Amino acid sequence: LRGRVPSAAAAHVVNNGAAALVLAATALATGREIVISRGEMVEIGDGFRLPDLLVSTGARLREVGTTNRTGVEDYADAIGPQTAFVLKVHPSNFRITGFTRAAGTRELAALGVPVVVDIGSGLLAPHPLLPDEPDAETQLRAGASLVTASGDKLLGGPQCGLLLGDEDIVRAVSRHPLARALRVDKLTLAALEATLTGPGTPTAASLTADPRELMRRAERLAAALSAAGADVRAVASTATVGGGGAPGVTLPSAALSLPEPYAAVLRTGTVPVVGRLEAGRCLLDLRAVAQEDDDRLAEAVRSATPRAER
Repeated sequence: LRGRVPSAAAAHVVNNGAAALVLAATALATGREIVISRGEMVEIGDGFRLPDLLVSTGARLREVGTTNRTGVEDYADAIGPQTAFVLKVHPSNFRITGFTRAAGTRELAALGVPVVVDIGSGLLAPHPLLPDEPDAETQLRAGASLVTASGDKLLGGPQCGLLLGDEDIVRAVSRHPLARALRVDKLTLAALEATLTGPGTPTAASLTADPRELMRRAERLAAALSAAGADVRAVASTATVGGGGAPGVTLPSAALSLPEPYAAVLRTGTVPVVGRLEAGRCLLDLRAVAQEDDDRLAEAVRSATPRAER
C-alpha cells in the first residue's frame, strides 16, 4: 500500500470502509468533537447513515455550513479545544450541483487540527477518466493526516477498509483495542496484495475498455445470435461507473439489444445474466463483460431464445 501511495507514511487494513472510519473516530475522537459539513453527512449502503456510525463511537458531531455550501471559515469558527479532527467525506453515490461551495483538503489542513478524509471508493492515485474522483495520494499531498477508503469499489480488490497517513496517527489507530475486532484475515490480505501487485483487476479492465472494441464485439455476437434466431442488434450504450464511486460519470459503451422478455429469462437461466431495461429492450452492456466470457454470454442468449421469442 505504501508503495502505491508514496505520501502515506503508514498503512493499516480493517474489514471494510465503514470500519476504517469507525476505528479512526473511536481511537481519535471518543468524548471529543468531529467537525463535519452538513452537506457531507451521508447515508452509505443498506441504510447505514454516517452520522449514526460516528456517534456510536462516543464522539460528538459539530455540524457546520449548509447542505449545499460550506466554506473553510465555517470549519474555522467551529474548531476549539474539544476538536479531535475535521472530517471530509466524499459523497460517493450522489452529486449536489448548482449553487454549491465546499472547502478543499489543503484549506482545511491549514487550520491546525488533523484532517481525516474519507474518499470511499478506494482510488489510490489520480485516474485520467475520473478527474473529479478523490484519490488517496492527492489528499495526503494536500495535507490530510489520515485517509480512509474501501479496498473494493474502484480499487477492485476484496472487501476491506484502508487507513493511510501519518505514522503516529496510524499507529494510534492500529493499536487501539477495537482494531483487534476489525482486523482482516490472511485470505483478505493475500487478495489485497494480489490486487496491488498482480495483473490488472476486472474493475480496471472495464473502466479502460476501448468503446470501438466493445462495438466490434457486440457486432460479432449480434451476427452469430441473429443466425441462431434471436431478435438482437448491436447498439451504442452509455455505461455508469457505479459501485460507490464516480457518481454521475458515464462512459461510452456497446451492448446487445434484445426484446424485453429476455430480461427475466436470462436472469433465471443456468448461467444467470443480468441486463438492464431501456426503452422496452433488454440491454447487455459489454463493458461489464470480460471478452473471454463472450462465448458463455452467447450460449446463455441462445438458450433463452426459445422462451423469450415466443
